[in-house]
Amino acid sequence: MQNPFHDQIRRRAAEYLSDSATGTELKILTDTSDFFAVDYGTVILLNTKGYLVRQNAKEGRFGIDEQEKFWVKRAIDLETGQRKIIKLVFHERFTAHVGDIAFECFRSPHKEARILGLVGSHANFMHGYAAADEAGNTVRVIDFIYGKPLSAAIEELDCPHDIFFHQHFPAVLDSFLACIEAIRFLHDNGEKHGDIRRDHILIDHESGIYRWIDFDFNYRHRENIYGYDLFGLGNILIYLVGQGDVLLSNLKVQDPKAFHHLNEEDLNIVFHHRVANLKKIYPYIPEKLNRILLYFSKGAGRFYDHTRQVLEDLNDYRASPGSA
Repeated sequence: MQNPFHDQIRRRAAEYLSDSATGTELKILTDTSDFFAVDYGTVILLNTKGYLVRQNAKEGRFGIDEQEKFWVKRAIDLETGQRKIIKLVFHERFTAHVGDIAFECFRSPHKEARILGLVGSHANFMHGYAAADEAGNTVRVIDFIYGKPLSAAIEELDCPHDIFFHQHFPAVLDSFLACIEAIRFLHDNGEKHGDIRRDHILIDHESGIYRWIDFDFNYRHRENIYGYDLFGLGNILIYLVGQGDVLLSNLKVQDPKAFHHLNEEDLNIVFHHRVANLKKIYPYIPEKLNRILLYFSKGAGRFYDHTRQVLEDLNDYRASPGSA
């Protein structure tokens, strides 16, 4: 027996499908458990909302070519015509290390659903909602953000570091401070981002606002519930101050004098091939700012416990003469 509602969904989907695809039977899924089966031309039906899948999302990291994320789909809302990102349930676990501290990380669709509800329309986060499919899978429907990753924007600033630091960095830091405030909002509400990386900040093309994406990672913590997030913020800050990663391999060739001036304590506590003590490379970096970077170095005697401490130190630096 024909389903009039499904017929309506098929007619709407046909408006977006190529001629070669419209002649085939349109697949309408209410159970997304097998995300490999959710391919081009499939309609995901959540309650009475239909989303036409266009392709798998892709993500690159640290210069690696973009890789498909088979559980994340680019789609069209058949009711509004708007572009959406559909995140299906995918379970993954790994252990991350920060110095001698181990964090057990895992994907949690329920956590991301909670945070989407918590942040609402907060300007510095992606927006969306979560709904259960017929099999009980927590599917997240994300508003598409037109914009580029923060890392791409920094890479496009093709200028010497001193020009970047004095002319571009102050505005970049102000925008990043708003992102740290947003993470503080999560922490103050007992939540964590879980996967803080420079490519998980998109710069909204319309507003220019920096916006966090991808909240589905969670981690088990011991002493500090916020520790893994804090180290992520530190890595981004070091990246921004350095106008990119300052790598030992590059430094050895391009500036051997600076390379031989470094010691083990000057390196990033997470990525040991990156320099954290950037004042040794760029002497004009103010001491007050460099001291903040050293909290994320192998030589750090103590670490930040909360985002408010990072904000206090960065705002103190920002208010000091010569930071603008």
